[in-house]
Amino acid sequence: MFERKIKKTLINYYNDQNSKIIVVDGARQIGKSFIIRNTASNYFTNYIEIDLKSDYEGERLFENIKTTKAFYLLISSLYGDKLNTIEDTIIFLDEIQFYPNLITLLKDLKKEAKYRYIASGSLLGVTLKHTFIPMGSIDEINMYPMDFEEFLWANNVSKETIEYLKNCFVNRSEIEESVHKIILSLFKDYLICGGLPDAIIEYVTNRNISKTRNVQSQTFTFYKDDCSKYDTDHKLKISKLYNLMISNMVNKVKRIVFKKIENKEDTDLAKYEDEFDYLCASGVTNSAYAVSNPVFPLCETTSKNLVKLYYNDVGILTSILYKNNIKAILDVDNGVNLGSVYETVCAMELKAHGHDLYYFDSKKIGEVDFLINDYNNLSVLPIEIKSGKDQNNFRAIPKLVSKSGNYKMKYGYVFGNKNIFTEKDDLIFLPIYLIMFL
Repeated sequence: MFERKIKKTLINYYNDQNSKIIVVDGARQIGKSFIIRNTASNYFTNYIEIDLKSDYEGERLFENIKTTKAFYLLISSLYGDKLNTIEDTIIFLDEIQFYPNLITLLKDLKKEAKYRYIASGSLLGVTLKHTFIPMGSIDEINMYPMDFEEFLWANNVSKETIEYLKNCFVNRSEIEESVHKIILSLFKDYLICGGLPDAIIEYVTNRNISKTRNVQSQTFTFYKDDCSKYDTDHKLKISKLYNLMISNMVNKVKRIVFKKIENKEDTDLAKYEDEFDYLCASGVTNSAYAVSNPVFPLCETTSKNLVKLYYNDVGILTSILYKNNIKAILDVDNGVNLGSVYETVCAMELKAHGHDLYYFDSKKIGEVDFLINDYNNLSVLPIEIKSGKDQNNFRAIPKLVSKSGNYKMKYGYVFGNKNIFTEKDDLIFLPIYLIMFL
């Protein structure tokens, strides 16, 4: 079993009977069920797993369960020999989004405290927006594909090495060249296989690029198929928007051009709000919104009509772009522009670490790839991502950190492939993989 950062959160939950019921939210195929199953079954003598998706597609036994009494009766009829007390029994409600009535019931189940509960859902973000949730009843935990540090664990990179890298990041010191070459090589492997656990198994364990790409291709299809729960009009718009992302990724201007979705002029985000809501809340994309004024807090000047969408997994993107030809990523001299790939992986990393994503673009100043809130300094942190050999090819970010400017940013980061850790005019240049410590 791959080590996942969410494991610590789950174990803390298992050890605290008084905590709210945890509901793990995230896209399909990222390992939610696996990590819950393999931790909960070790902490409780009586472990019950209920696949609500299978039930919904079959007998629909849970469809009309509206009271705890009805729930207990059904559970006891199905799993009576595994039910005991709250101390040794946990019930895992997998794919709970199929039954919003059970989400509403969680507060009463928690209050009556007969057993412990944990739930997960792959479209839960969408369902929760349309479901009554009693206040204080659940803790929603977002889960993402494996981030780069988890990928390093899967490749047996030692905790000591990762701690060394972190110290270099904190102390702003250059990394030993031999270590840099190894980690950069693993970072490029990560661009190929991404963070889907099944893809990592095929790439890291079996070294089979064809099967790795099959996992990514199937997952991409799953994500498109998931929109079928909507009516025909919404389903078609979601599919068009999702398919349109790939062409936006390879364009210089990566934001969504709304008139291209259905080839209609005079249209904006308001017309596609439900579709954007779905793609973001379901976890299959990461969104970055433009800000008109890059000052803290960034949410105050967000422009909802200017948005960039990134695939939730960089492996899906490189699978679409390059199929089985991994030289496009591994060979730095082949002339392939990896800008969209590097932006996607950095969006993954920042999102997995809890950052809301923004960007800034103006004709006068230029564009900065990402902005995040710097809560420690009550400021904004600008981030520039460079995939090529030239890490000095930018014009906007120096203006944002300039002491003579209007934005009062303390410093900015420029991430690239080179093993450099230098500071120049409040810009910090460092290796791309160190973004895992932001």
